Formats: sequence, C-alpha cells, structure tokens
Amino acid sequence: MRKGNHMSMVMEEEVKRWTAKRKAALVTEIIQGKTTVAEASRAFDMPPSEIEEWIDEAKRGMENALRAKPLDVREQYGRQIKELQEAYGEAMLELRARKKLASLLGEEEK
Repeated sequence: MRKGNHMSMVMEEEVKRWTAKRKAALVTEIIQGKTTVAEASRAFDMPPSEIEEWIDEAKRGMENALRAKPLDVREQYGRQIKELQEAYGEAMLELRARKKLASLLGEEEK
C-alpha cells in the first residue's frame, strides 16, 4: 500500500515539473508575441484568466529576479528589448514597402 502511494506522489511530482515547464514555454511564446492569450486559451481549452495569471506570475518572478541579480537580468532584458525593437523595425519597413508597392501598382492600373 505504501509503495503504491509513493509511486503516485512521484508521478504527481513529474506532472508538476512537466506542467511548470509547459507553462513557462507557453508564457514565453505569449510574451514573445508568437501566440496570444486567446489563441492559447482555445488551443488548450483553458480560461484566458488562468493563462493571464501565469503571465502575471512570470512577470512577478522576473521582477524578483531583477531585484536579486539586477545586472544579469538587466542585460538579458536589454537583449530581449533590442530583439523586439529590431523585429518591430523590420515589420514597419515591410509594411512601408508593401504600401509603396500597392500605391505603385494602383497608379499603374489607372
């Protein structure tokens, strides 16, 4: 009886660890803009509020880490912001190029 109980406890720990990893991966994808809360909510059949709670937890964790090791985290955070700015810049350039192309094509048709 005791052995079986121990086994279920070990299984629960495995599931908790796996869930934490999965949560972290999902939160990261949302923060990086690879998916949205609404999409994740539909894909995993979960209420958006639960996913938003995970994001809040992650942000609190980041804030705590920032207080604990400000330089390391600031560096990492700075890199992420730079990557986001570069991605945003590329998107804006592409958007301008598409608008220019559309206006040129529109003028040719007239």
